[in-house]
Amino acid sequence: MRKIICNTTPIIALLKVDKLNLLKELYEKVIVPTAVYLEIENGKEKPYYKDLTQIDWIEIQEIRNPDSRAYFLDLDDGEAEVLILAKEINADLVIMDEIMGRRYSKQLGYNLTGTIGILLKSKENGLMISIKDLLTELIKKGTWLNPKLVAKAIKLANEE
Repeated sequence: MRKIICNTTPIIALLKVDKLNLLKELYEKVIVPTAVYLEIENGKEKPYYKDLTQIDWIEIQEIRNPDSRAYFLDLDDGEAEVLILAKEINADLVIMDEIMGRRYSKQLGYNLTGTIGILLKSKENGLMISIKDLLTELIKKGTWLNPKLVAKAIKLANEE
């Protein structure tokens, strides 16, 4: 089974539009580091909150070397732990939206996708009809998405 590690923002985005199950449909199992779990827990009062410990296809995993965080001072704990855990378990894919974390991921040679990539892959695999409506809903629910990236995704999905 492939080792897929996900950061906080894609999980929150998918929760906001009630599409977290897309991760299960695409990857069967997703690993989140403890710091990501704690970041999600900080939003318990949010209407879209879900307790990740109650989702059987999400595995919460500790990083082996917490001192490694010192190498990623410009990242939050979740992003740093995603990158550390990806190295520790030789991950097949990192799911992350934040620009700085994505830069590190590319420098470290990780296969990378984000929320929009998940939506595009889901459409490609027949798991949804349209991504345009979901992207619009995400924006309405306060998720910032680069307008150029949204336009490109809509074009790639043939939904112009």
